[in-house]
Amino acid sequence: MYEAEHDCRTHCRSAAAGRKRGRLGVLALAAGLALAGMGAQVGAQTMKIGALFPFSGSFAAFGQDCYRGLELAVEERNARGGVRGTRIELVKADATDTSQAVSEARRLVTVVKAQAVFGTYASSLSYAATQVTELAGVPYFELTGTADDITGRGYKYVYRYSPNASYVADGTMVALEKIVAPGLGVDPKDMKIAFVHEDGIYGATVVKRQQAIAKEKGYQVVNVLPYSAKSVDMSAIVLKLKAAGAEVIMPTSYESDTILLMRQLDAAKYAPKAIIGTGGGWSLETTAKALGGRLDGTFSADFPSTAMNEAGAPGLKDFLEKYQARYGSLPSSSYGLVAYVGAHQSFDALEKAKSMDKDDIREAVLALDVAVGGTAVGWGVKFGQDGQNTRAFPAVLQWQNGKRLTVYPKDAAIAEPVFAN
Repeated sequence: MYEAEHDCRTHCRSAAAGRKRGRLGVLALAAGLALAGMGAQVGAQTMKIGALFPFSGSFAAFGQDCYRGLELAVEERNARGGVRGTRIELVKADATDTSQAVSEARRLVTVVKAQAVFGTYASSLSYAATQVTELAGVPYFELTGTADDITGRGYKYVYRYSPNASYVADGTMVALEKIVAPGLGVDPKDMKIAFVHEDGIYGATVVKRQQAIAKEKGYQVVNVLPYSAKSVDMSAIVLKLKAAGAEVIMPTSYESDTILLMRQLDAAKYAPKAIIGTGGGWSLETTAKALGGRLDGTFSADFPSTAMNEAGAPGLKDFLEKYQARYGSLPSSSYGLVAYVGAHQSFDALEKAKSMDKDDIREAVLALDVAVGGTAVGWGVKFGQDGQNTRAFPAVLQWQNGKRLTVYPKDAAIAEPVFAN
């Protein structure tokens, strides 16, 4: 499988992330002092679980998709008697920025008295919220946020089901080396590469890893261009890409900025030979619809698609049928699937824990052991001491005829990559 090709490595943190970390740390410390001694409440009629996602703002499409996967898992669990014989009650919390993530996390652990919190999609939101839950001693299950630092701070009660950002960055370079360069009939060292990334913690983590791999392999990097995810004009970036003659663009972006970048590439009449996105907006149905099929031909290193070979993802068809029946449509991305599978695995740990004490839950989470290919997303489950699932890995997707299809790794692929003549 994909993950066998990569080694776990120590990842650098950006200075910008460090400054944010300091400010958030002060806020979280104050919250932690107020929360001292407040643990999970046992014996309630329902088990209250926080659902902390961006339900409004620019990340809302991602947050809603993740929430639906979690909600579906909760409904299935409750139909079978809940967890530990107790019905699960989901409590929604909207987080559109880091300040709101902190305040809502505090509300969940102090007012709601949630026994666990699930979230969050955006790495910056997760990074902020988990400082509060960790100090409160409340388990936090990150289903889809990927920044390395989420599980890189020595926290004991934060668990991430999805791969970290560095593994996703690895996926973009694998796509270049094993798919794009051979497909275009060139040596990857002969191609001019440009990295374009939103300047938050996620984008900064990804591009640092990409640059390190490019340097190690001797690739030609002609641009490294950061920008704010809230940008309303990326024409200057497009002009720099065009002037540098970038042949392969590797953007790390969300939904609105992905749409903006593609439209301004078209406006500049600039067509690189390949675009390899890093999840986010590059894997969303809503992005494809907004661009009217313009994503066709682009690649994305991301969580495995819902369009993949079920032989390596048992239960995928069943999930899609249940999702369709519940919400009247298929999921707009793979995030709903990842959240659904991750939630069920987390509930398994809560069920098997000796008690709802945070340390007993940690012991049960670390004891989870599912082989690669044993879940509906194709991943396995085995958490390291840092709370990172070591059996999660990205896949390479390509948009073909308005559909995002898995093209790598081979045992998950349902299509061959295609290239324009």
